[in-house]
Amino acid sequence: MPTKERIEKVKKVLSLRQPDLRVVLEEVKNTHNASAVVRTCDAAGILYLDIISAGQETFPVNEAISTRAEKWIHFNYYTSTSKCLKRLKKEGFKIAATHLSKDSILHTALDYTQPLALVFGNEAEGISEEALSLTDYKIKIPMIGMAQSLNLSVSVGIILYEAMMQRKKKGFYKKKRLSSDEFKKYLEKWLGSSSNRSSKTD
Repeated sequence: MPTKERIEKVKKVLSLRQPDLRVVLEEVKNTHNASAVVRTCDAAGILYLDIISAGQETFPVNEAISTRAEKWIHFNYYTSTSKCLKRLKKEGFKIAATHLSKDSILHTALDYTQPLALVFGNEAEGISEEALSLTDYKIKIPMIGMAQSLNLSVSVGIILYEAMMQRKKKGFYKKKRLSSDEFKKYLEKWLGSSSNRSSKTD
């Protein structure tokens, strides 16, 4: 049975979740990176993590790295990029993807206070052409070294914390942003013994 202090902490953390800011991972295979991303998502107030895996492989989370943050994230699974991103667009999300190109904008120039899904590709290939074709914004993190890219989990952290700062300035963390039904559903899951990793596959 959860203590009063535990219940209050869970309520406070859940009230800060941002349902209209999502992270999408396309064909991410590296366990260390995947686990670090999950931990960062929890820390930045992400509730929904969308996983694209054509081969339907199990998402590789290592609890020693994630510190079991996956308990506080809801995972949605998709077998194709188009199904995932088209569904998000239909639900009113704009799609932003990390990609190096001439028309990419700095990650700080994007408005993260709009309903937004942030797409990150795998460690070797980046995002796919299919994802690019469905993207509303292409963003990049400025770098001044010889390396042309950052580690996946580092990129996710930099971008999510820019999003968090923008949302904080607009007062997004001053009131509960989940609907009453969503809040009740996740509160019961978080306080119960069942994992929050319930998911769907498309």
